[in-house]
Amino acid sequence: MTRLITVSLDKRGVRCVARLLEAAAPRTCAAVWDALADGRTLSAQVFHGKYARNEIYTLLPPFAADPGKENTTVTPIPGDLCWFSFDSDDLGNPAYGYENTTGTGTTGAIVDLALFYGRNNLLINGDQGWVPGNVFGEVIEGLEEMAAACQDLWMGGVRGETLTFARAEGS
Repeated sequence: MTRLITVSLDKRGVRCVARLLEAAAPRTCAAVWDALADGRTLSAQVFHGKYARNEIYTLLPPFAADPGKENTTVTPIPGDLCWFSFDSDDLGNPAYGYENTTGTGTTGAIVDLALFYGRNNLLINGDQGWVPGNVFGEVIEGLEEMAAACQDLWMGGVRGETLTFARAEGS
């Protein structure tokens, strides 16, 4: 059975549907799928990529064991969903501009779930170097509308917007 999730920008009322890539990233997919059981969601403040280019993401406290590296990339394509694992010290540089509400600045792990909505992305960070992400899903519906909303985030700002991951109805 194909497992589907939705990714939404709640304030803007835009969502897309993604298929989990269970054969390529079984541990990452299991971690996300299990976290979304029983109607739960993964939802927090959205951010727009500063270095990667055409990326939106959210930072979450750990909700599962770190799946380790699987199906990694440093050049995600439009529609890729990626998982990144960071220690809070990795994101503690004030240049990133995170406010204290993100959980950065505290000790511990952070899970970054990202959606890439355009081409020519490169996962390199001036402080960290290459930052490979686990590709665990691909958008199969609604990418064009989501990309337009993501571009609006880039130009109009992200304050007050949340990025939410949920199981798709019927999945």
